[in-house]
Amino acid sequence: MNIDFLSNHPDKIKEVSEMVFKEFVMDSASSMKLEEVVKHFSTTKDNAFPITLVALENGECLGTVSIFKNDLKIRDMYKPWLASLYTKPEYRGRGVGQKLVAKTIDVVKELGFKELYLRTEDASDYYRNSGWTYIETVSDDKYERIDVFKVKCI
Repeated sequence: MNIDFLSNHPDKIKEVSEMVFKEFVMDSASSMKLEEVVKHFSTTKDNAFPITLVALENGECLGTVSIFKNDLKIRDMYKPWLASLYTKPEYRGRGVGQKLVAKTIDVVKELGFKELYLRTEDASDYYRNSGWTYIETVSDDKYERIDVFKVKCI
């Protein structure tokens, strides 16, 4: 399995866009259309936000993760953020997500940041058990409970 920048694999942009759209956009309050998600992922970079990584094996995309400057408007003092971590169901349990997160931490460290943040509405136990530090629980206009975590990038 290889973790690489989506910007190096433009042939995977539509597939990644569809995964993220189905998992994170469709059931949210967002009015974003699939075409807008494709446009977003078409502009990701390898050295400035937004950054998107993909897990690849034998030409197949197994999962993805992004790094945003901010993923929670009410907490703009925290940056950067791990966002949209997704592994295709048939590849779960193989360490794909862990490898994507590890590479994300490496990229953030290379960019000169000492911490990486994330928000979750339903996976707090996973991140606690993976070594992330709980910071706080907040709410915004869409969610009543958002847990915020951070990890050191040293």
